[in-house]
Amino acid sequence: MRNPLAEQVVDIKPSGIRKFFDIVSEMKDAISLGVGEPDFDTPWHIRDEGIYSLEKGHTKYTSNAGLRTLREEVGNYLYRTQGVRYHADKEVLITVGGSEAIDIGMRALINPGVGEEVLIPQPSYVSYEPCAILAGAKPVIINLKAENEFRLTAEELLEAVTEKTKLLILPFPNNPTGAIMEREDLEAIAKIAIEKDIIVMSDEIYGELTYKGKHVSIAGLPGMKERTILINGFSKTYAMTGWRMGYACGPENIIEQMTKIHQFAIMCAPTTGQYAGIEALRNGEEDIIEMRTAYNQRRRYLMHAFREMGLACFEPFGAFYVFPCIKEFGMTSEEFASRFLEEEKVAAVPGTAFGESGEGFLRISYAYSLEKLKVAMERLSRFITRLREEQKK
Repeated sequence: MRNPLAEQVVDIKPSGIRKFFDIVSEMKDAISLGVGEPDFDTPWHIRDEGIYSLEKGHTKYTSNAGLRTLREEVGNYLYRTQGVRYHADKEVLITVGGSEAIDIGMRALINPGVGEEVLIPQPSYVSYEPCAILAGAKPVIINLKAENEFRLTAEELLEAVTEKTKLLILPFPNNPTGAIMEREDLEAIAKIAIEKDIIVMSDEIYGELTYKGKHVSIAGLPGMKERTILINGFSKTYAMTGWRMGYACGPENIIEQMTKIHQFAIMCAPTTGQYAGIEALRNGEEDIIEMRTAYNQRRRYLMHAFREMGLACFEPFGAFYVFPCIKEFGMTSEEFASRFLEEEKVAAVPGTAFGESGEGFLRISYAYSLEKLKVAMERLSRFITRLREEQKK
């Protein structure tokens, strides 16, 4: 029998995040700091709207692009927060989470077999590189640096651009580093994107979780709306991970083709989640403030804990992750995370799960209670004290 499998799929490595999650789920008294999922429940008024939609019998397909009311609310939200206007009928698509938007956005843009390149700053979310490969593109990795607070600089971007460059992934606020890009950073990137005729896919799923000023979207900068696919969703902002609700906004010609792929592959996003999403966008501002305040408290606690134990970590101002450096211990990120889990029963994710430039770092999520984080930091302090003592021998 011939090999039934596609080589490009077989060659893709499974997610490095889930490996440690699966181990810790079977380990008694273990603490997981590995999964990027809010520990909050979806706010009740949002859940109620989903329940009410079921009670009213709203259980049929919506239009492929999603409920028009939801698309209007997405447009209202982006105008309210970023000053960017999107036409509900032409420039907004409701997707099954932000991940689907990433996938179909690349497939709508890339011509397979001709060597078109997708620039992917790393460390970053695990889906970008596989999605680029599956779309038929050549992923070009831009290795971000701790000394730049893991921001993408104009110099790094220019160095990576070639005649084959078609798309730049802009993953900020960043998973796993927590890095953000401020307006002046984005202006330098936008200038190059315009000069080099590059399309930008801006993944802003953590946009509301910014702890230094206000999140700025590159789509709101002059000349960028027409060359940006803005991706966002409800999972992180409103603690709606299981609802699988996301959206993409962009130029009409791109959204039209993305909708076509979505139409054949998905049909439409879950109807119940769409009604819940309307309520979230209309009345969820207080929920965002409450969760962001709690996350910021946890972020500040972790930075204090790292300083107390002498563990190097740049201060992140976005998402709900910290990315401490563990290079002093002379082991790989995978070795460190494995020993930490085995010896102290705490799961964190090796930085290399997010690209080779994550080597020497560890991703710790603070989407967990402060009580759990305190116990985990006590165990981490004990662990690294033991490692330092080993090094002295």
